[in-house]
Amino acid sequence: MDLKLKDKLALVSGSTAGIGYAIAKALLAEGARVIVNGRSQVAVDQALAALARETGAAPGSLQGYAGDLSQAAVAEALVAAHPAIEILVNNLGIFEPKAFEDIPDADWLRFFDVNVMSGVRLSRLCLPAMKRANWGRIIFISSESAVQIPAEMIHYGTTKTAQLAVSRGLAESLAGTGITVNCVLPGPTRSRGVDEFVNALAGDGGSFEDFEHEFFAKVRPSSLIKRFASPGEVASLVAYVASPLASATTGAALRVDGGVVKSAF
Repeated sequence: MDLKLKDKLALVSGSTAGIGYAIAKALLAEGARVIVNGRSQVAVDQALAALARETGAAPGSLQGYAGDLSQAAVAEALVAAHPAIEILVNNLGIFEPKAFEDIPDADWLRFFDVNVMSGVRLSRLCLPAMKRANWGRIIFISSESAVQIPAEMIHYGTTKTAQLAVSRGLAESLAGTGITVNCVLPGPTRSRGVDEFVNALAGDGGSFEDFEHEFFAKVRPSSLIKRFASPGEVASLVAYVASPLASATTGAALRVDGGVVKSAF
């Protein structure tokens, strides 16, 4: 299927690995021009080289921007350098398991700044150009944790719920325009962060497969696929939502969670 994304300019925050990298790859495969972002220039350069190799991307279709987009000045500089962003994928995010009573105020504020405010700022900065063109796509990468707050990382779940509120409110404010705003809610996904998370928890030398089996038996028993999704499976949905074909989808919370959320809606 042709998603009609040829030459559309997309920014994917936090896209040097994991879900963000897979989204950048999917958009490139559809002919979009993509700005890859990571905190370090080394990580950005490595991602650009890998994406060019894996997709055969045309010259000029791949650009990089190194910097921490949880910082307002960095976000402002990026959009000043690329003022005509048409597709914004707010993927940047952090997570960590921590008991509620051990989460200090500083962690709550750090999680909110990275997971919520980075997307708020980028959306605010990109909207003027989208409004002038009367076309745009803003996508927040939230999580099933927004709906089912995980007891082991309440601060993370809270920020994912906040993304739902921002996304829906922004979509409401853009009613009647050609700009759509949506949230995509992945379930447990085997991203780089999850691999690191698993390695930290499975310090006894157990295999990933052993951990995966136990995780879905005890931690996420409501999963219908009984496995971690791949980043590419999440990226496929994001690429569609970013496309002109998804023009009637806005203000939505779209789950790609493997059925973890026990709801028909």
